[in-house]
Amino acid sequence: MSVSYWLDHSSQEEIHVDVTIIGGGITGISIAYWLLKEDSSLNVLLVEKNKLAGGASGRNAGFITCGSVEHFNRLVELHGRNKAAEIWRFSEINLKLLKEHIIPEDPSAIEFEQNGSFSLASTEQELNELKKSAELMKSFDLAVEVLESDGVQERLGTTKFVGGIKYLDDASVNPVKLIHHIKDKCFKISNNFQILESSEVHSIEDSVVYSEKAKIKSDLIILATNGYSCTLDPYFNDKVHPTRGQILCTEPLESKLEAPCYANFVLDYFRQTSSGELLIGGFRQLQKDAEVGFSDETTEVIQKALEEFIENYLPFAQGKKITHRWSGIMGFSSDGQPLIGSLPHSPQTFFAVGYTAHGLGLSFHCAKALIDMIYERPFPDFISAKRF
Repeated sequence: MSVSYWLDHSSQEEIHVDVTIIGGGITGISIAYWLLKEDSSLNVLLVEKNKLAGGASGRNAGFITCGSVEHFNRLVELHGRNKAAEIWRFSEINLKLLKEHIIPEDPSAIEFEQNGSFSLASTEQELNELKKSAELMKSFDLAVEVLESDGVQERLGTTKFVGGIKYLDDASVNPVKLIHHIKDKCFKISNNFQILESSEVHSIEDSVVYSEKAKIKSDLIILATNGYSCTLDPYFNDKVHPTRGQILCTEPLESKLEAPCYANFVLDYFRQTSSGELLIGGFRQLQKDAEVGFSDETTEVIQKALEEFIENYLPFAQGKKITHRWSGIMGFSSDGQPLIGSLPHSPQTFFAVGYTAHGLGLSFHCAKALIDMIYERPFPDFISAKRF
């Protein structure tokens, strides 16, 4: 963020706290939760440039899926069997921790459903890869099911997919309701927790956070800024890249998809909400260069592709009214895995960033791992920023 002299109000109020968390998405609020669970006496301030969940955390499709941006067979090719299994298990634990600590007794209050998720193939080549992935997963006792084209059509009401696989343990949620539910738990844990909204941070100097509304001094600073991290420190320039994702949403439909779905090697995705609206996102591969950066507008090329996807694959949604179109800025890491660490030139500034479009599936566990790091407990090497 660049700041005009005339609009700089950061000196109007000075705040002193123990910990400042920058970013009010799923990562920031999860860090606050685990930190207050560790020590409820800490004075913790979360600073958000918009409203809580106003960034990518409130602009995604609400998938809580296991794994990463790659199919399991590609994880194995990239990292070997043991590390691939570790990466997958990490995301499984993310969901397990959410269910243990966060998901309410009435999951419908946050529209949480655990119906699994599908990866669908439009070509025999992709189906063969999905089947290979499923066989590898079964060798690790990971819950997966293989479907041929007739099974996909019968259970999802889709056309032209030649088959796919289903990850049996995945889930979905209303991401904004989830974040506000975690917020409420934070306030129940501690009276020392504060949230400062509509106060974009424009710089950090000598461990002082300068935001739109206040100058904040604290012993510890934690960045939960994902795609926007490089705007606060050049350390992230070659590690986390801002990447736009676009979605459209229809009016409620009578037909109900069995579970959320991925297609085209996880580049495209769709699901129905608990009230029946159809969400479709992806197709950034059509404009790779244009989809990098901080602009959150939608584009005609990608929105048209999303509409054509309905016409080609989802007959139950054809002709339905489109009610919303939006985009959000994600943080894609250089190797597809999150980064947990502290800045080399500012060791009291920590960060958890770089979820590569899988923030809901990774961030709650990553937040816990960051607190483990701060308290000098072990955490997985594959998310350590020291790998760069």
